[in-house]
This record gives sequence, C-alpha cells and structure tokens, in this order.
Amino acid sequence: MVSFAKIPDLVGYLVLTEYGAVLESDGDLKNDENCANIITSIINLADSADENTLPKSDCHRISVIFENHSYTICLSNKKIYVAKRAIHGVSHQQQSSPPVTTIGFQADDNSSNSDLNVQQSV
Repeated sequence: MVSFAKIPDLVGYLVLTEYGAVLESDGDLKNDENCANIITSIINLADSADENTLPKSDCHRISVIFENHSYTICLSNKKIYVAKRAIHGVSHQQQSSPPVTTIGFQADDNSSNSDLNVQQSV
C-alpha cells in the first residue's frame, strides 16, 4: 500500500492498473477516468517514441508540468501512480508570458534523461 500523505502540496492522486483502470483515487483526481485515459496515452506515447528522440530504455517516471500544477507519473509493480501537486510562487512576470508545458521522461538510469518542452496553446 502506497501512502500519498507525505507528498507535499498534493491535491489529488490516482492509482491505475497497467491497462489504465482506476484502482484508487482522491482529491482533484477522484474517479477521473478521463485523466486516467490521458495518462495511459502519455505512457503509450513514451513507449512508442522514436529511439533517436528518446533512447530505448524503460521509462519509469514521467513529469508533466503546467503553470500552477504538475503531474508525476510513476510505474511500479505493474501499477501506475499519479500525483497531482500544486505549484506555488508564480511571479507576476511569469504570468504575463505564454504558459509552457514541460514534459520530462526519466529512465531507470540517470544517464539517459530527455526533456521535451512543448508550447501550450492558450
């Protein structure tokens, strides 16, 4: 059993099967089947990425960072754990620029990290 209680600024979580079915949920993500489908699609996209773009290694953690919240997706024991966390301290100068969504993939070994910055449409 995983405890989400110790995660700072947690506003919601999901625990999914490896196929995307919701096992547990709470907070902003309580019973959020749509988010579960999106998370599953992101994982499938990471698995099918071109080897030149994302070196072929098992991806175990994915971070999706928005302007005021982030999602951390972890794969462990054939389950998918998703934590939604609030981001505090956004300055006025940052708010005036267009929001940027950052998607980061982290493999098992820290030597092959790749980041992809995507401009989020407003």
